[in-house]
Amino acid sequence: MSSVWTYRQDSGYTHGQSLAGFTVEASDGGIGHVDRQQDQPGMQHLVVDTGVWKFGRSVLIPAGAVTAVDTEAQTVKVAPPREEIKSAPRFTTDSETADHDYLSAVGDYYLSRL
Repeated sequence: MSSVWTYRQDSGYTHGQSLAGFTVEASDGGIGHVDRQQDQPGMQHLVVDTGVWKFGRSVLIPAGAVTAVDTEAQTVKVAPPREEIKSAPRFTTDSETADHDYLSAVGDYYLSRL
């Protein structure tokens, strides 16, 4: 994998494809749905609304964690298990996606788990 911020070539993701509303499944069960995404090369990520699973919290998941996109079933599968996603650096506002320190922390966290 070239970068934690880039989709894997074998993920089934097509550049420019909207994943908003897709169900997100960790390796051990569902975690929520894609609320929004960033498709800028080198910064690709999903913001996932976890609903009641995480007390309504959103999590930022780098594109490199995506293992499969199923357009027909509208699901996105990610490599880390639910507990690792729960323990990721907390995402609170979209302004954090412009914060280099926050993105570095998220990238380092996921890179060590992929």
